[in-house]
Amino acid sequence: MVYNPFYSLAGVLVGLLVGLTGVGGGSLMTPLLVLVFGFHPVTAVGTDLLYASATKTVGTAVHGWRGTVDWRVVGRLAAGSVPTTVAMLFALNYATHRAADTGHLVATILGAVLLLTAGAILFRERIVSRLAPRFGRLSDRRIGWLTVLLGAILGALVSLTSVGAGALGITALLVLYPRLELKRLVGSDIAHAVPLTLIAGLGHMTLGAVDFSLLVSLLAGSVPGIVIGSLVATRVSDRVLVPILAMTLAVVGVKLVL
Repeated sequence: MVYNPFYSLAGVLVGLLVGLTGVGGGSLMTPLLVLVFGFHPVTAVGTDLLYASATKTVGTAVHGWRGTVDWRVVGRLAAGSVPTTVAMLFALNYATHRAADTGHLVATILGAVLLLTAGAILFRERIVSRLAPRFGRLSDRRIGWLTVLLGAILGALVSLTSVGAGALGITALLVLYPRLELKRLVGSDIAHAVPLTLIAGLGHMTLGAVDFSLLVSLLAGSVPGIVIGSLVATRVSDRVLVPILAMTLAVVGVKLVL
């Protein structure tokens, strides 16, 4: 196993941005691995999934200790995401053996999801203010089924791209659960991402799509990066940083799609 300091530097940069903005590392790390370091899209996704499961486990422990996880919401999401993730892994395995190049397909889907993520970041307040009142009138039973459906969608997206459980997931949860505190929704979203990314990551590992040397290097850099970013987050204006980040994701998404 060869340690590469440049991968750790990438981990530091992504960790800083995650700490500053709260945007999931997958939407930043996976395209960086593909476009800058030239990794095969499937390998980048598989490695990032295990990377995410490790970092989000720590986040879940913190939120669980603070009591900011709604386990009912987590259970509903997992009821949809876990079976969908398993199904997508079988489909990806089948496509890998049948298709000449799954990398282009994964890269295209990744680009499309990044565009959706950029939109969710830029227009979250408008989306939530317009849709939340409508969903707030629905029965708890119907909200439960919609949450399971949301989990299934996130399971499919994350399995293929490692992106979606962050910005897209939290935006949808804000619409479905307007009465829950934001910190509880964030904690629930992070807790749900642990089994989702772990199962998907292990599935990619069985396909040989995980680079463990890369994984160690990323973790070595991202952990201190997230800590530093979180500490200085209060000194940086979201009104400046978040739009720049969203536009960057949009440009990267277009590049991957085209």
